[in-house]
Amino acid sequence: MKAWPVLGISLIEIILLLAHWFLFHTWIEFWNSPSPATILALRVVLLVLAFSFIVAALLGFRFANPFIVFIYKIAAVWLGFLNYLFLSACLSWLAWYAWLASGLSPNPASARPVIAGTLSVIALAAGIYGLLNARWIRVRRIPVTLPGLPESWRGRRAVLLSDLHLGNINGVAFSRRLVALAAGLRPDIVFIPGDLFDGSKADLDKLAAPFKELAAPFGVYFSTGNHEEFGGTERYLAAVTRAGIRVLQNEKVTVDGLHIAGVPFGDSTSPIRLHAALEGMGLSRDEANILLNHMPSRLPIVERAGVSLQVSGHTHGGQIFPFTLPTRRVFGRFTYGLQRFGSLHVYTSSGAGTWGPPMRVGTHPEIVLLEFA
Repeated sequence: MKAWPVLGISLIEIILLLAHWFLFHTWIEFWNSPSPATILALRVVLLVLAFSFIVAALLGFRFANPFIVFIYKIAAVWLGFLNYLFLSACLSWLAWYAWLASGLSPNPASARPVIAGTLSVIALAAGIYGLLNARWIRVRRIPVTLPGLPESWRGRRAVLLSDLHLGNINGVAFSRRLVALAAGLRPDIVFIPGDLFDGSKADLDKLAAPFKELAAPFGVYFSTGNHEEFGGTERYLAAVTRAGIRVLQNEKVTVDGLHIAGVPFGDSTSPIRLHAALEGMGLSRDEANILLNHMPSRLPIVERAGVSLQVSGHTHGGQIFPFTLPTRRVFGRFTYGLQRFGSLHVYTSSGAGTWGPPMRVGTHPEIVLLEFA
């Protein structure tokens, strides 16, 4: 393994250890004299949980079996609950010091279990809501008017499916459900701008097989996301192709007068490679061009190339609060929804699946139906 991945994994694990230590310290301080046996049990459980997600993720990249799937699901769910329990621990200390400073109680220590208990219950409720919300997939209908759109495409519809993250959390049942929902919208064409898979060592053909039943008259088109570039892109592309999906790698196809283009994630992150790829496609502002580009970035390059509409994903909208805040800081108004950048339309989907914690709080999963006018 190269140095940078090792450094990144180590840093994440240190952060997780510190978060678990803070949670342990808060619970011990706010409980009423827990017994030594309780303290020991809590220490052991939290120590195991602190390593669970990294270990499960690393195993999931190399192995595929029911046991790996089971421990990955447990670790991922715990990671989501950890987020809110950590926030509740931070708020517990703030509430405690505020109560202490108020001088309203002759015995302020008696409020500690109530403070921590109340906030912990709220944290658990937020996690449960997130689990349920992540499985409630919305259909969002978006009218789009593109200059130069062929008359034959007016009134036609495209389904946008992004960030399914098929793997250890979102399995073949999830894949079948998404395909059934998409097929029920009777699209003329389907766009998948990356992260169809989550990068784990899984039976890719089995996960992608339901897409063989997605019979869009003008086809299903795919460009890679960052998760298809984990551990060898070719095996992902082979599975996608065997499922009857057309892969677009720095190329353009013309479908009944409408130009559909796609760039791989790796090339889209490099201004030089992205510019060269788009220039090589010979796009024209006088004709409607749709680009599948996983991440809503490098928009000046895309706009100058003459692209009419870029469809993206990647951001998940931040997926769960409070990560919605830094995500919005990075991507701005292009974090989610239909936006304009000069003559370029950009639709960024919050995605249908999840990565890491199978939760959504402050965002929602979606299938997008683009209606051309």
